[in-house]
Amino acid sequence: MKIFLTIALQLLILSAFAHNGTLEGTVTDSNRIPLESATVRIGDELITSTNALGKFSVELAAGNYTITITYVGYLSVERQVEIRDNETTRLSVPMQEAPVQLADVVISGGEMDYINHISNLDIALRPLQNSQEVLRQIPGLFIAQHAGGGKAEQIFLRGFDIDHGTDINLSVDGMPVNMVSHAHGQGYSDLHFIIPELIESVDFNKGPYYSGYGDFTTAGFARFNTRDVLPESLVKLEGGQFGTFRTLAAVSLLPPPSTDDRQSAYVAAEFLSTDGYFESSQNFTRVNLFGKYHRNFSDDAIFTLNVSSFSSNWDASGQIPDRAVESGLIGWFGAIDDTEGGETSRQNVNAMFTKRLENNALVSQQVYFSKYDFNLVSNFTFFLEDPVNGDQITQSESRNIYGYNGSFENSGQFGNPDLHFRGGLQLRYDDINDIRLSRTRNRSEVLEDLAYGDVEEMNIGLYAEEQWKVSNDWILTAGARYDHFIFQYTDKLAPVYSRQKESTGIFSPKVRIDYTVNNSIGLFLKAGTGFHSNDARVVIEQEAEEILPRAYGADLGAIIKPAPSISFIATLWWLDLDQEFVYVGDAGIVEPSGKTRRQGIDLSLRYQALPWLFIDSDLSFANPRSLDSPESEDYIPLAVTFSSTGGLSVEHPSGFSGSLRYRWLGDRAANEDNSVVADGYILLDAVARYRWKNLELRISAQNLLDEKWKEAQFNTESRLSFEDEPVEEIHFTPGTPFFLQGGITLFF
Repeated sequence: MKIFLTIALQLLILSAFAHNGTLEGTVTDSNRIPLESATVRIGDELITSTNALGKFSVELAAGNYTITITYVGYLSVERQVEIRDNETTRLSVPMQEAPVQLADVVISGGEMDYINHISNLDIALRPLQNSQEVLRQIPGLFIAQHAGGGKAEQIFLRGFDIDHGTDINLSVDGMPVNMVSHAHGQGYSDLHFIIPELIESVDFNKGPYYSGYGDFTTAGFARFNTRDVLPESLVKLEGGQFGTFRTLAAVSLLPPPSTDDRQSAYVAAEFLSTDGYFESSQNFTRVNLFGKYHRNFSDDAIFTLNVSSFSSNWDASGQIPDRAVESGLIGWFGAIDDTEGGETSRQNVNAMFTKRLENNALVSQQVYFSKYDFNLVSNFTFFLEDPVNGDQITQSESRNIYGYNGSFENSGQFGNPDLHFRGGLQLRYDDINDIRLSRTRNRSEVLEDLAYGDVEEMNIGLYAEEQWKVSNDWILTAGARYDHFIFQYTDKLAPVYSRQKESTGIFSPKVRIDYTVNNSIGLFLKAGTGFHSNDARVVIEQEAEEILPRAYGADLGAIIKPAPSISFIATLWWLDLDQEFVYVGDAGIVEPSGKTRRQGIDLSLRYQALPWLFIDSDLSFANPRSLDSPESEDYIPLAVTFSSTGGLSVEHPSGFSGSLRYRWLGDRAANEDNSVVADGYILLDAVARYRWKNLELRISAQNLLDEKWKEAQFNTESRLSFEDEPVEEIHFTPGTPFFLQGGITLFF
C-alpha cells in the first residue's frame, strides 16, 4: 500500500508540473474540400490522421515542432508550429494535387495507403468503356463481360469466381451496389451507373477483416468515391472502331468554394453507343445523368446530396461452343443465338451529413434510395431442353432499396489519446417485385414461368472497432460486427397464397496487428470472419443455421522500402468457407458446393524510376480447393490460380501523360477434375494524352497485339439444333480485338 501511494503521489506531482498544449488542424485540397485520412507526423513518428472533416487534434508538450502532412496524390506540406502551455494552436493546411512520389511515403503503422487507393489520375491513364473496368486496377482482380456490354461483368479475385459480386462488397459514396436476391445471381453488382470522369478515388482491400463492411465481404471490398467538386467544367467527344461514340458534358453550377462560400454543385450527362465487334450488332446504348451538391457549414459540418439516373439496353450474341468455331459453323465473333440482350435502369438519391461534436467526436448520417429495373434474355444451352423452341430464358425484376448508415468515432477514450473508437449502425431494406425466371421465345413470348414471386429482405448491421496505438511501433485494432437478416418470399406460382419468412444473424470478430520495424520495414497480421448472404429463395429452403455460411481468413504481410523510390509488399493469405449455397438464377435451382479452402500469396512492386515515370507490377497466386471432394476432383471451376498486371505510367510536366499496361491471366480448371481447361491470355493496352491550355487530346488502344482470346468461359452442356446428343465443353465469349479510340476534351 505504501508503494502504491508513493507512485500515485509522484504521478500527481508530475501531472501538476506537466506543460501541454493542443494542436488543432484542418487539411483541405485546393478547393477547400476536407481531406480524410491525411497523415500527420513529427519527424518519422505518426501522430494522428484527419477525420471526415479533414480535422485532427493532438496534445503536445510545450515547444517548437516541425509538422509534416502527407496524403496520397498530393504534395506533402511541412509547417513549423509553436505549442504553448494550456493553449490551442490552430493550423490550416491546403494541399495541392500531384502525382504520387514514393520518396514521400513513410512506413509507419500499417499498410501504405497508396497501395490500396486508386486515384482519378490512375483512372484517366487506363482505356475504359465504363466504371466497371476500374475494378481491373485492383491488384489480382480480373473481370469478364459476356452479354453485350450492358450486363454486369463477371469478377475473379483471390481464388474466387465471384460471379457478378457474390464475394466482394462494392459501394459508391457509401451506397451499396451489390443486389441481394437478384434475378440473375446473388450479389449482382452493376457499376455502369457511374461516370468514370466523376470518380475521385477508389479505396479497396482484401479479405473479411473490416468491421464497417458486412455482407459479401469475403474476398474483399471496393469503395468508389465521386468528386465533391468539379475542378473544371468540360465537354468531351470520343469515337472509335465498331461504331463507337461517346459524349460527356460536366458543368459546375457554382464558382469554386471560397472562405466565405464553401459550397459547390455540378451536373453531368453521358451518352455512349456502340455496335460492338461481334458479327451481330450489339446496338448498345447507355445514358447517365448525375448531379451533386456539397456544402461545408463552418468548420464543423458537411452536407452532401447527389442524385443520378442510368439506363441502358443492348443485344448480345451470347456464349458460343468451341465445336461450332472449330468446325467452321460460325466465325470467332459469330453467334448460335443472337436474339439475346437486355435492358436495365437505376435511379439514386443519396444524402450524407457529417458533424463534429464539442468533444471532437464525429457523427455521420446517411440515407439513400434506389429504384432499379432489370430484364435479361439469355440462351446458354441452345436446344438442350426444348428442341423445338430453343432454351431461351428471361430473368427480370423491379426493386426499391431503402437504406441508412450512421457512424460515430472519437479519439482519446478514458483519457488515452492513443485510443480511437469507431462504430455504427447500417440498415438496408430491399422490396423486390415480380422477380421472375421464364422460358421465352423471341424475347417477348413467355412459354413457361419457372420462378415468379416477390421478395422482401432486411439487413440490420451493428459494428464497433477500437484502435490502440500501443507504442510508436505497435498498433492493435480489434473490432466486431453483428448482422441480422429477415427474409420473406411470396411465391406467385403456388396454388395457394403463402408468404414464407425466415430470420437469422451472424457475429463476425476482426483483429489486426501492425508493427513498424523501422523506416524501411513494416509487418501486419489480419484475421477475422466474414460472410455472404444467400438468395431469399435459397434461405427459405435451408435450415436457419446454414443460410449465412461463415468465412474464416488471415493475412500475414510485409511492407518493404529498400530505397526511397522502391516499395514492395508480400502477403500470405488463407480463407475458408463453411458452405457455399448458391442460387443459380439461370436454372432456378440451389447448388450447395460444400466447404472450400483458398490460400495464396500476393506480391506488389512499385518503382518510381523518374519523377514522372512510374513502374508497377502485381502478381497473385492462389490454390483454391473443395474440402468435401476427393483429391483428384477438388478443383473449383474457373477459380483463378495465377494472374499478373502491371506496366509503365507517365505524368510529364510538359502536359503529356500515358500508360502501357499488361494483363496476364493463367490457364485454370473449368471443371472439378481439371479435365477441361479455361485458356489464359496476355494482353497489352495503352493510353496517350496531351493537354495544352484548355484542350486535351487522348487516344487509347486495347489489345495492342490483336490477340484472339476468350474473355468469359464456362464448361457447359449444350445441344445444337442438328445434333442428336448433347456435348459438354468450353463455351466462351470472345474478347475485344484491337480497338482504337480517340477523343478531345474542352475545359472551361
